Amino acid sequence: MTWWCTGVRWHAEGRPALGWYGPGRGRHESVVAYGSALAFRARGERRCLGVWRGGRWTPCPAGAAVAGRATRGQCEECARVDRAHSVAADTFADDPRPYHVYVAWFGPGLVKVGITGVARGGARLLEQGAVAYCWLGRGPLMAARRTEELLRVALGVPDRIPYARKRALRARLPERAERARELAELHRRASGLGGWPDSLERLPCDVVDHAGAFGIADGGVEVTGVVNELVDGGVVTGTLVAAAGPDLHLAVRGGGTVVLDGRVLSGWRLEALGSGEYEGSGLGVTVPVRGIPAVQGGLF
Repeated sequence: MTWWCTGVRWHAEGRPALGWYGPGRGRHESVVAYGSALAFRARGERRCLGVWRGGRWTPCPAGAAVAGRATRGQCEECARVDRAHSVAADTFADDPRPYHVYVAWFGPGLVKVGITGVARGGARLLEQGAVAYCWLGRGPLMAARRTEELLRVALGVPDRIPYARKRALRARLPERAERARELAELHRRASGLGGWPDSLERLPCDVVDHAGAFGIADGGVEVTGVVNELVDGGVVTGTLVAAAGPDLHLAVRGGGTVVLDGRVLSGWRLEALGSGEYEGSGLGVTVPVRGIPAVQGGLF
């Protein structure tokens, strides 16, 4: 039975997992634990897996190939369908579900505002790699969307941040108390603004910190390279020491910590390596790694 990887997933209670899709079998998740080994080989070609919508998976009608470095494991057509049905597209103005408005902290001076469904809890913030966050309000979708835009403009903060910036800032983090103070100040400023929709309930400041869930020690986590592409036959082995958003931090043979960007996993068939296959073999990473001095043409 072939299982295709769908990338890194997060449970609201703070547990990372790898997602899988098996034709005719639906979705499956395997929780990954810090301190455990991660060892696999990529096989074949990266393919678009289609769209998950309404509790079912619709396979890509073209079975299209996806570029190895693409951060979204979908072809353009399937990605367009996905975007058209997303909350960000504002195509479901009558959505009856309640939404949270939040402010997320990724590093000193780097915050963003956004919205997420109340039913999802903090999963969206874990998926984004937010080191800390707090809720600002709760209410209907369009009221939450208007408040998001109001706060973005008034506070001068973005609603989108390039992931490379988030990753870089995690290497040097201030203490938890400083993170909480910065978020509390933003919450105070946001709460003092006029123009909030009447239907949006304002919420008190209650900062949630993800450093523990991410496995990040005080001071941050340094990495020596990033795996941002897989290739047929390429191997990745290491010990999972931390995770944040889509990033899996692996301690590899020879020293150092390499980030495996989970966004490039989706659409690959990954073959598990047995312990006897990699123990003592010297394998670490045999796929392109950015940010590490060239060895064997850029490969380990």
